[in-house]
Amino acid sequence: MRYHAVVFDLLTALLDSWTLWNAIAGSEEAGMRWRRRYLEITYGCGAYRPYETLVREAAVDVGLPAEFGDSLEQRWEELQPWPEAAAVLKTIPLPLAVATNCSVRLGRQAADRAGVSFALVETAESVGFYKPRPEVYRAVLRTLGTPAERTLFVAGSASDVPGAKSVGMPVYWHNRIGLPPRDDARPDFLEPSLDALGRLFPAS
Repeated sequence: MRYHAVVFDLLTALLDSWTLWNAIAGSEEAGMRWRRRYLEITYGCGAYRPYETLVREAAVDVGLPAEFGDSLEQRWEELQPWPEAAAVLKTIPLPLAVATNCSVRLGRQAADRAGVSFALVETAESVGFYKPRPEVYRAVLRTLGTPAERTLFVAGSASDVPGAKSVGMPVYWHNRIGLPPRDDARPDFLEPSLDALGRLFPAS
């Protein structure tokens, strides 16, 4: 087997969090502005600050009510996996793990929405840093006990590509909405859905 484990970004690669953010913001355009600002704050904050705080700050920064952050938390259980996710995950005969940029509590709740059991759910809060800091990816590798070059990372955001690549992990970028790359790092696989991921693990 080429890989020993598969690690997923949770809130974009496996779950459709875009729809929830947009619904709370009132439009796709407002949701994107809010989400983009949240990512800017996250990537620049260094050591972990509460996820919920960053979400509220981002809302205010783009002219939305801070209470939208509370609404996101309250409606967290509305998160849905991408349509093909459950079927694809069931085809992978390897340990599955999650590395997600949120709190421990919200990360575990969101992971439950995927419909499968994960060997590990690692969060920014549990590590003390946000992706794409290398500490997050290294923490997952350390706990799984798998070599970086044999641990496939399934990215949902552009920043996860150079983040996972920086520690030696091959990357499958599930680029659902056609985001531009963040820098010169290129994934090993670039796909608009998870379907091609399942084909990397043909039935024996």
